[in-house]
Amino acid sequence: MKKISFIHAADLHLDSPMVGFKHLPENIFTRVKDSTFTALKKLTVTAIQRQVDFVIIAGDIFDGEDRSLRAQARFRKEMFKLSEENIPVYIVHGNHDHLNGSWVHLDMPENVHVFGSKVETMELQTKSGVIVHLYGFSYGTRHVFERKIDEYQKKDGADYHIGILHGNESSGTEHDNYAPFTVKDLVQKNFDYWALGHIHKRAELSLNPPIIYPGNIQGRNKKESGSKGFYHVSFTDLDATMDYIEASDIIWEEVTVNAETAVSFDDLFHLCQTAINGLRKEHTGTLLTFLLKNTQLADTREQKSIDNELLDLLLEDETEEESFVWVTDLKLTEKLPIDKEKIKTEANFYGELFETIDQFDQIDQALAPLFEHPLGRKYLPQLVTEEKDELLEKAEKILIELLYQS
Repeated sequence: MKKISFIHAADLHLDSPMVGFKHLPENIFTRVKDSTFTALKKLTVTAIQRQVDFVIIAGDIFDGEDRSLRAQARFRKEMFKLSEENIPVYIVHGNHDHLNGSWVHLDMPENVHVFGSKVETMELQTKSGVIVHLYGFSYGTRHVFERKIDEYQKKDGADYHIGILHGNESSGTEHDNYAPFTVKDLVQKNFDYWALGHIHKRAELSLNPPIIYPGNIQGRNKKESGSKGFYHVSFTDLDATMDYIEASDIIWEEVTVNAETAVSFDDLFHLCQTAINGLRKEHTGTLLTFLLKNTQLADTREQKSIDNELLDLLLEDETEEESFVWVTDLKLTEKLPIDKEKIKTEANFYGELFETIDQFDQIDQALAPLFEHPLGRKYLPQLVTEEKDELLEKAEKILIELLYQS
């Protein structure tokens, strides 16, 4: 029986800047900043412990085209660990770390095989004598919009055929349509496995044959919430098994707590603590967006304490926790209702303000200084319409609170 075993990971984004978290306690900020490297170590340890035949990394190993020396050095260190175990690594570079970037080059060990800018085939003979053909390409430039899938051609002479593709399934609408393909395209190639990258959310597009997005190995913001990791894949003549392995040292979560049963501040505090402890994961840090509903305490002084003191109390003991749950954002989703129509009758100014907000169509110009800044251009994704509308809604609420409720 011809068996193979390999790791499939993608979108490591090593040394991702983790913008906006310098306000965290130093030890937690350090863990967040190093979390992509910690996840990489988990991948390496797993590959060695399970003695896999090879490792596939399907694009965006590095977060930027400049490939920081720090990221390269730490990646190389992990590759040497695999080299010592005679585990080859097959890499394609994606849109973030494309081949045309400018960086100070550090050589990788001989076990690391990088695909070029044209689709090519690499042949591997495993320790047990099984022949594997691996097909793939690296992005020659940041933007690859052509259908590279048409260049994948199966070559005879192997026991297993594995395609590696950093690209976007054509029905998806949330991402740039890089190297587009359809599931039908991949199935028709008659490969045994498709190792995909680019989409940061884990997805099994097909199980026969397996067509898999493992997602990124470490979430970098609240949009990349929940478990992150990679796959350990095993093949025999009869079937394939895919074991998903969590890798992230830091997990982003969002929880909504209905506080309508809380009569006092103490009730509310214990309700929040229970929710937080329910999210605590051993040896893993959690960055939490906390939404509180129906927080109408009878005592007005205690009600004010929710805004002024609750967050500080919830964070008080988390700094020393290895398995911390750090609330980065505490939101009251149902504050005292604001009657905009009633406010309009009290002063003409409010009617003009609301009309200006409703007709405001210059949000792109207002945000231009942010997105035109060198760091903004490099790291910030463009906002979709829903996100722009959300910004305007938040701005309106802040204005009302400052002008009317103060």
